[in-house]
Amino acid sequence: MESKEYRYVQTTFLEHPIYTFAMRVGDLLGLQYVASRGVSSEQGAVQRILNKGRVDSISRFVLAGNTFVNTFILNWTDTQYLPKVRKESMTIPLQGRFAQMLDGQHRIAGLLEAVNQKPEVADMEVLVSLFVGLNTKEAARIFLNINSEQKPVPRSLIYDLFGEAYDDPESAITRVTDIISFLNETEESPYYGRVHYPGKPNSQNLIDLAIMVNAMKPAFEKNGTFNQLQLTEIETQRKILLNFYTAIKNKYEDVWDKPKENLFLRAAGFSGAFDFLTGILLQHCQTDRKFSVAHMESLMKLDTQPLIKPDDVKSLGGRMARAHVTDYFRENYQADLPEDNDSYEF
Repeated sequence: MESKEYRYVQTTFLEHPIYTFAMRVGDLLGLQYVASRGVSSEQGAVQRILNKGRVDSISRFVLAGNTFVNTFILNWTDTQYLPKVRKESMTIPLQGRFAQMLDGQHRIAGLLEAVNQKPEVADMEVLVSLFVGLNTKEAARIFLNINSEQKPVPRSLIYDLFGEAYDDPESAITRVTDIISFLNETEESPYYGRVHYPGKPNSQNLIDLAIMVNAMKPAFEKNGTFNQLQLTEIETQRKILLNFYTAIKNKYEDVWDKPKENLFLRAAGFSGAFDFLTGILLQHCQTDRKFSVAHMESLMKLDTQPLIKPDDVKSLGGRMARAHVTDYFRENYQADLPEDNDSYEF
């Protein structure tokens, strides 16, 4: 049986020895397997079912020339063919599914897709951390330590940290979906728990994810409004969106929880308001160096006109309805402008 020798660094994790070393992607693919909780009954089965969208995203990431600095964590389960551990190196048999994947199942599935499209990816090296002979209880404890308290970094922040290392046409979508996730998961957000994701039951009380993505994406592209105004940090962008829609909700508090009366749970309302934000309000707030809810409310002057409701746009087509909402905000914003040029000083 084919085997290879690896120089390793040994540490201890939760009282179990763990060996870390570099390994070819092709060798790792042939060696590992995934034992999913609730599907496999074997010892050490702790993994979740794969998310296909995440796997595809990882494959594109690898095909763009990237790799992973974090390790793939394995549990060697085969008892007939064991690694031969010496003082500074170990010999590992490679021809068989010998090791369960404890952490990295989506990354390894993405690598497999990438290898199928570009075989030379198999020659890349990745880091592997190997346990030997963990039972299910031990594997579960390690899995929980890896996953339970670690809050995932927004995927789009990875693009920021890479800087301009590569040009990914989907990075704007990634940033937008991160921000929408923030709005959906933050309790003080007007859209807390109100985003409808694919595969979830629909409701009048939810706004579809695709509506929000389609409205926001152009403003987050390389030449979009946020980059033009140098408002590029995700925390800044999150806060701006949170404060803007909070300012709207404050005016619409009485109808916000009534789907039939809340236009901002519909495409025209959400998109038209966002167009006003990126077309007018952002630049004014940046000039004033103020993006607070109170400052946005003072600029928007929503008290100058009656509330805009779904009935106000029901006879209009999609684009016209969206433009009508934008005009509503613009008229409020311009409510105190002089009616003639005699009021200006030249």
